[in-house]
Amino acid sequence: MASVPFDLPIKLHHAQILLAASAVLFFVAAVFVLALSGTKLPLDAFGPVTSFCRFFYASFLKPHTGDSTGSGQQAALESFYKAQADVYDATRKRLLRGREDMLGLVAAQLKHKVQRDGGSRPKPTWVDIGGGTGYNIEAMQTYLDVPTFFSSIYLVDLSPSLCEVARRRFERLGWDVKIVCQDARSFRLDEYEGVWLGPPSILSPWNDHDFGRSNLLESRPHGKGADLITMSYSLSMIPDYYSVVDSISSLLSPGGLIGVVDFYVQSIVETSGRNYTGGVFNRHVNWLGRVFWRAWFDVDRVGLEGARRDYLEYRFGTLKTADQRNYLLGGIPYYIFLGNQRRLVSSTTSSPDYAQDFIERLDAAFTESPYLSPRHHRADMARAVEKATPVELRSKAYESAVINLSANLPLPSTFYQNDQRRIYYNDQLSKHTQFNNEYIYAFTWEDPRVDHRLLKIGNDDVVLCITSAGDNVLDYLLQGQPRRIHAVDLNPNQNHLLELKVAAFQSLSYAEVWKLFGEGKYPAFRDVLISKLSPRMSSQACQYWLNHASVFTSRNGHGLALGLSAEVQTLCKAKTLNEQREIWPRIRRVLMSRSLHWTIIGTEWFAWKAAGVPPAQRRMIQEDFVEQEGLLDPGAQGSDVRGQAMWEYIVNTLDPVVRDTLISEDNYFYLLCLQGQYSRRCHPGYLTAKAHTKLSRPEAFDGLRIHTDEINEVITRIAPGTLTIAVVMDSMDWFDPAGDEAATQVQALNYALRLGGRVLLRSAGLKPWYISVFEQFGFSTRRAGARLPGTSIDRVNMYASTWICTKTEDLIEPRGVNPMDLLERVHSGNGPANFSSSRTECWVPPLLVGDLPGLYYSAQVIGNSHLQQVASSRDNSRTPTQADIDRDGARGPLGGLTNTLGSAVTGVTDTVGNTVGSVGKGVSDTASGATKGVSDTAKGTGDTAKGATDSAGKQTGQNPLGL
Repeated sequence: MASVPFDLPIKLHHAQILLAASAVLFFVAAVFVLALSGTKLPLDAFGPVTSFCRFFYASFLKPHTGDSTGSGQQAALESFYKAQADVYDATRKRLLRGREDMLGLVAAQLKHKVQRDGGSRPKPTWVDIGGGTGYNIEAMQTYLDVPTFFSSIYLVDLSPSLCEVARRRFERLGWDVKIVCQDARSFRLDEYEGVWLGPPSILSPWNDHDFGRSNLLESRPHGKGADLITMSYSLSMIPDYYSVVDSISSLLSPGGLIGVVDFYVQSIVETSGRNYTGGVFNRHVNWLGRVFWRAWFDVDRVGLEGARRDYLEYRFGTLKTADQRNYLLGGIPYYIFLGNQRRLVSSTTSSPDYAQDFIERLDAAFTESPYLSPRHHRADMARAVEKATPVELRSKAYESAVINLSANLPLPSTFYQNDQRRIYYNDQLSKHTQFNNEYIYAFTWEDPRVDHRLLKIGNDDVVLCITSAGDNVLDYLLQGQPRRIHAVDLNPNQNHLLELKVAAFQSLSYAEVWKLFGEGKYPAFRDVLISKLSPRMSSQACQYWLNHASVFTSRNGHGLALGLSAEVQTLCKAKTLNEQREIWPRIRRVLMSRSLHWTIIGTEWFAWKAAGVPPAQRRMIQEDFVEQEGLLDPGAQGSDVRGQAMWEYIVNTLDPVVRDTLISEDNYFYLLCLQGQYSRRCHPGYLTAKAHTKLSRPEAFDGLRIHTDEINEVITRIAPGTLTIAVVMDSMDWFDPAGDEAATQVQALNYALRLGGRVLLRSAGLKPWYISVFEQFGFSTRRAGARLPGTSIDRVNMYASTWICTKTEDLIEPRGVNPMDLLERVHSGNGPANFSSSRTECWVPPLLVGDLPGLYYSAQVIGNSHLQQVASSRDNSRTPTQADIDRDGARGPLGGLTNTLGSAVTGVTDTVGNTVGSVGKGVSDTASGATKGVSDTAKGTGDTAKGATDSAGKQTGQNPLGL
């Protein structure tokens, strides 16, 4: 038998490559010949292959003939597009990403305006600049009925070939779209508005047979402008983009909307110092990407320099912005921009004082100061405000507005939103970026039932509380209906989560809200975010959720550790307490085994590195244990004592919960941990159908203000004697008894609270040391709950005590403190070095929590790697700084117990370290001493704002904004 040559497979492989290459060359040559001969082909002549060959030829092979002097931009565009006009749409679907998203965001804004105004406004006019083949106009039909929603639509493009494709498109659709083939700089709406076209045709100001027909419809008011202007991948192809953007600004009506999507490359350094960009999440493109994409697109005369987008943001007020990547084609960066006219206008009044009135009104709401209309009370404003509060007592939003207006810049994005609940913050400061664009809580651990029983919130109350995941904020609004709630959190992403919940209640049905927050899974979340939720959210929040849509669409499952899956499921379905108590010992035997205690939990390393208990809080737990056990040495520091104290704390947390609360019916906190979602029988109060009816009312959230800052920064900018309730959770457990942080905070609370105002706090200690500080500075104190061994304090049972501190007197000198002195101390770093709205979060039951799906799967920011990195590098004897806390994922009593537990228990499970951290991860409002460097910058900003205010006031009399 003849042998087969050993190189035959190689020869066959070469032959296959040769045949494939020949086929490609044949198609390219055919397209080349047909393009040169000017032969027109049907769009489907050779299918997708032909389309992409024509695109490749026109983009990379065909010599451009429109570059001669005097031929102009139109000749250059025609040289590029003529050979591929018929296949333009077929070849751009994958390249030009983001067009549908931009249209969806724009449509959502337009529909929101119609809903807000009750349909009283006339139908809008839409101008699509650089509209090309008309793809955008047809694609808008997905979001609203184009022919009936708009009064008139104009497509403006400089390429005759693309305009001809658009003409055929709208003739096929039967839509009355006016196609204008001219330079966008010279387009004037008044020249065409009111012209009836009959069938779609191409207009030009130089064609007398089209312009100035006698069969005119009634024209719109002269100079009204376009209500919507869109630009889809056209700004990057306009050489003289400055003049085009200027002309668009003149074309847009006072209350109009502009939507842009385009390529870009930019370094984050280029945006530093700008507070009007609407967020910079994902905006940075690395050096290699900037160089490569600029060079790549320069071949096709597409300019990616950042100045184009910068000028767009300068000329318009930012409503929404997002930075995305087209990963299908190598990660091409593109952005979406929605904007308004930069000068604030009202749809109901033409008053020249509207902008100043609007800013002053917001400032009064943010600071609880008296509001005085600048139009009617200019002469009295200075005296009245000076008498009521210090003139310097202004919100950061007001300060930013003064600075921007004095520098002829747009206002921060928050001023242009449909709802002004979210207060301006500088998202580029390190105190905000330290959270790595992740929220930490997916839900709140504090029991709102206890809060309502103790506080009895009424409709006259002004409440300050920590945002966390926003659950308690919703409960306060639902049950108590206070006049105002100031939700404070240093972590911007926690406030993004609260914004999402608020927007959901205002925009979605109960079934959709349940999918989002009851089940934590919603496959269509991104579409709903764009088409329904976005008008109710700030730019930063919308940007965040566009980039984190996978939280609700991820297929990650929920796996229970230690082989206890069956027992845990049985526990979650127990119908009686007796049944639950019978199941618990089988789980407890593994979960709380002595071997686990002696090897892991009893160590000092575990208390801080894994359990997340800072030294100050650990000492409180230890002192209580020594006192309860009757040990002779109250300051016992032995490792056995420390380990036993932590162990007893865990036992005293879990055993009473299982004994006294039925998890399947009433304890939704632990039910969520165990099974990864709520049930229809057991869930927070805000997830009932009745709650949805109440919270979906238009005025339901009018009293909510969301602050992204430290608590002290917020308190010291609130008018004195205006707060009635402050809920500070366990933040004060983190303070060093030897420092002055507690005294500074208590004095600030005394200043902001009215007489009889109350502070609700929780602590890991039965009698925290700082209670005496409250008593020293004008408060009476009462322990409202104590968790003694074997008892439970509430359904969560993670704190040892709950306290109510009531203000009984105003401080006077020398104990009194001026609010601006407090600000100086905060800014200089001499004040509460470890205090902020970021505080510890409580412990999650170890070894039971799986990888929770959806929303509750992704509630984590700090992983095992961070803990391991610091384990060998930090001196355990010193008090941790805020940087340590944030980096290590520390949280409240036993807060991060399970971050590294699994890796230390060989053979027990290989999933614990990953599965348990998902829910209880730590610190949304951790004490922030790591922001001293930022505070100096903030102090400088405050001084600048004050100077700008004074200067503007002197220049414009009683008009401090200079409007």
